[in-house]
Amino acid sequence: MRLDQWLDLLEEMGCIVCLNEKGVRSPSDMHHIHKNGRRVDDFHTIPLCYWHHRSGANGEDCVSRHPWKKAFEKRYGSEWELYEQVKRNAEILLQVQQGLPGGGHGAEVQQQGEEGGD
Repeated sequence: MRLDQWLDLLEEMGCIVCLNEKGVRSPSDMHHIHKNGRRVDDFHTIPLCYWHHRSGANGEDCVSRHPWKKAFEKRYGSEWELYEQVKRNAEILLQVQQGLPGGGHGAEVQQQGEEGGD
């Protein structure tokens, strides 16, 4: 998958925290996951709305990832856990977009070259 396709899927998904917490889609920024203090790459991103990404909030209603990483992860899960969820959701969105059987039911996308079972 090309980077632009990945980012389009994440943009369509919206903020993963708003989706988990309130069941709503909200416009999102892309948050890059870091390992050893450095960005992994542009594919290792999670969609977060302004409030969950960089608003600086840390209250009853919302915790922002910046600058409150520990509080954010305690409340919503680690960035890596959220990233794994984003990947699963992106797979489902891709299936729905392509009209594949099982779209929206968590089935995995067939690998190129695999034949469907008859």
